[in-house]
Amino acid sequence: MHNLGFALDGAWRVLLAGLVLGAGLPVLFALGIRSLAWGAGEARVSESGVTVAGSRRPLGTVIGYLLFAVVVLGVLLGLLFIVSSGFGYKLDFSGFFPTLVAK
Repeated sequence: MHNLGFALDGAWRVLLAGLVLGAGLPVLFALGIRSLAWGAGEARVSESGVTVAGSRRPLGTVIGYLLFAVVVLGVLLGLLFIVSSGFGYKLDFSGFFPTLVAK
């Protein structure tokens, strides 16, 4: 019975990691696109039929770029993990910055 508990615990962790890493980065990217669109303001059509840009929201632009930075950082860390294991290193997260340690 303990083996079933261990298996379910492992499956739960894999599911959580898959959701965070597999769907988390695309969701953050989509939120970044949405934030940039919100920051650009809504375009509206004036009475004369000319499209006029709406009021800009700098906070939306800043949030969008911050979300893009998180996505790029996640992709770079993933690539670093894959490449470092190929060269015989492992990625260590014990400090503030991730470091490469020989296996």
